Amino acid sequence: GPIKGFATTLLIGIITSLFTAIFITRMFLDARNEKGKKVAFSTKLTHSLFQNINIRFLLKRKFSYVISGALLTISLGSLFFQGLNQGVDFVGGRSYIVRFNQVVNPTNIEQSVTESLGSSQAKTFGDENQIKITTKYKIEEEGLEIDNEIQQGLFNSLIKYLPENITYDEFINGADDKQVGIMSSIKVGPTIADDIKNNSFLAIIGSLIVVFLYILLRFRKWQFSLGAVAAVFHDVLIVLGIFSLTYKVMPFNMEIDQAFIAAILTVIGYSLNDTVVVFDRIREFVADHSKWEFDQTIDSALNSTLSRTLNTSLTTLIVLLTIFIFGGESIRGFMFALIIGVIIGTYSSVFIATPVMYDFHKEKSKQ
Repeated sequence: GPIKGFATTLLIGIITSLFTAIFITRMFLDARNEKGKKVAFSTKLTHSLFQNINIRFLLKRKFSYVISGALLTISLGSLFFQGLNQGVDFVGGRSYIVRFNQVVNPTNIEQSVTESLGSSQAKTFGDENQIKITTKYKIEEEGLEIDNEIQQGLFNSLIKYLPENITYDEFINGADDKQVGIMSSIKVGPTIADDIKNNSFLAIIGSLIVVFLYILLRFRKWQFSLGAVAAVFHDVLIVLGIFSLTYKVMPFNMEIDQAFIAAILTVIGYSLNDTVVVFDRIREFVADHSKWEFDQTIDSALNSTLSRTLNTSLTTLIVLLTIFIFGGESIRGFMFALIIGVIIGTYSSVFIATPVMYDFHKEKSKQ
């Protein structure tokens, strides 16, 4: 569903971005060089930025371990005691196909129903005047009274979008020539929801295994794999923890649904990409400076890639923040997860993945 659609879009974006970076960008650069024009990759303001930096990252790794340990402890505590605001994808719910006599905005419908029933999802279903509304309100309770209560709440929340003279009975009852109201309804049981939950869990675990094997094949040392997986695990737990801590106070929907799983998988991909770039630079420095101490080599590599890491993260954050601020209400939770993931992923690639790799590499060297 949403995960496959998002993944397909992301894959297309990555492929086209790779194509333009290799061919289109090179074409423009070659054209300028042929004309004898200078190609500059910095401005007067940024020319000397991050030059001659000598931060001893590894000396500060214990401090970063303490910070991350505290964040992970808080996250795990919140997940254990408070849990997450699981959406209908994970706990089940009731779905209603509602037709209106006018084109309606799913975001407005979702907000209205949420105010009445506490939780809802609304998406266009077929024509623009037909909406699929799903709510997990009293999902664990059964009976005709509960069904009537939910339908009454649905009617009350949607009355301003319906024709003036429509009654509750006309809204809920079916007819061959019915044009407005509930067209159909279905209850998503916990069995289906559990299947989605299990598949989501397997997707995340599977991605971690693939990350470990990919790094192992690329760098030929399990310490690099362990560092990358530790960083990814760290990022995912903190994002989950922040959602657990803040879902009751945030002014936007922070339900855990399939879109959130897509966000988590994207965070994993971003964190891995950042970590691979850092590890690649470390490998280059190890080959070029074989006489240096390993910690000196790592610090120099991290300093040399710092500008790239920060520039990439900042440009990504600008885009995400723009969508978060000006995008629709329904995607704010998704964008919030990505924003937190990019920030934490940038931090972990430098302060978690690399120190973990270094510490285990050092332990092996002692043996």
